[in-house]
Amino acid sequence: MTDTTEPTLTPDEREADLSLEQLKQLVGLVEYDEASDPFPVTGWDAIVFIVGNATQVAHYYQYAFGMDLVAYSGPETGSRDRKAYVLRSGSCRFVIEGGVRPDSPLLDHHRKHGDGVGDIALEVPDVDKCIDHARKQGATVLEEPHDVSDEHGTVRMAAIAAYGDTRHSLIDRSGYDGPYLPGFEGRTTSVKRAADAPKRLFQAVDHVVGNVELGKMDEWVAFYNRVMGFVNMAEFIGDDIATDYSALMSKVVSNGNHRVKFPLNEPAIAKKKSQIDEFLEFYDGPGAQHIALATNDILSTVDHMRANGVEFLDTPDSYYQDDELRERIGKVRVPVEQLQSRGILVDRDEDGYLLQIFTKPIGDRPTVFYELIERHGSLGFGKGNFKALFEAIEREQERRGNL
Repeated sequence: MTDTTEPTLTPDEREADLSLEQLKQLVGLVEYDEASDPFPVTGWDAIVFIVGNATQVAHYYQYAFGMDLVAYSGPETGSRDRKAYVLRSGSCRFVIEGGVRPDSPLLDHHRKHGDGVGDIALEVPDVDKCIDHARKQGATVLEEPHDVSDEHGTVRMAAIAAYGDTRHSLIDRSGYDGPYLPGFEGRTTSVKRAADAPKRLFQAVDHVVGNVELGKMDEWVAFYNRVMGFVNMAEFIGDDIATDYSALMSKVVSNGNHRVKFPLNEPAIAKKKSQIDEFLEFYDGPGAQHIALATNDILSTVDHMRANGVEFLDTPDSYYQDDELRERIGKVRVPVEQLQSRGILVDRDEDGYLLQIFTKPIGDRPTVFYELIERHGSLGFGKGNFKALFEAIEREQERRGNL
């Protein structure tokens, strides 16, 4: 019989004043036996973006997403070829990187992919154990385990390759109390916010969705199963995840405690170009398509983000007037009319329900976008909303001439 262990808060979660019960509701934490895991993952460390202008993008996230600037690295701190801004919201950490010198490898990445996720960094308790297992399972090790130190202590880190040009840095910061990593100095946000703005607009990362080429989804599911010990959570194929014009297939893997969840999508044959096909074309290969941010008050979050200029996908009134939908979702914490006025979708499964909404792509290319999600028991991903979501995306694709 396998023993399960009650999950504990990470230092980032404690610093954000999140409780275990909040985390269980926000991201669906579950108990699991870490001792038997060959590649134990504690949780998210950081989502690292490579962008064309880190200074301006970091300002955008501070203003529009309500994130706080906590650390900086650049020429002034000894980093000659790049700037990097570290932003926080609850336990969620974004790092916005941009090239400074013309020969910076970050600029090569940006020329190919545009603004996008270069690294999905994970916090692990034992970097060496993880790398040893990953190597035995055939993973490509990009950085061997090594220490980086400064007056705040030592961080142990390494990195492995994932789909496309995406990587997973593995970070053990248990012996470090600096603002982010050695080479970074503490900074604070100078953005002035409205008097009624909440402390934060979202509390944690819920999941990160990766898009891969046709025929590659199962390969990457097997990679996460074999190399990182992730378990399969869900599978969406066929009519569940198709419209009259486009289709895709999706499987979801997660680490043992469900803190880290990776839905993986591939295109499916259909009459027209799917959202996955569009992403692969404009990102020039596989990559992270969207990041789901967990909030405990999606209505307030949407209101503030929309007031800050963030654009969301439109949902037709007919979605909310559907008798079958209303019967299926039952009673939720707010009247459906309040969800309708904001375009928020709702779905229910055997464990509970969730509320969710999706932004339009936030950069010049129709690639990376965001999901806001508020969970009430549900461990799912809004299966009942897939058709409505994809039809909304198709309307945007058609406006761009890419359907």
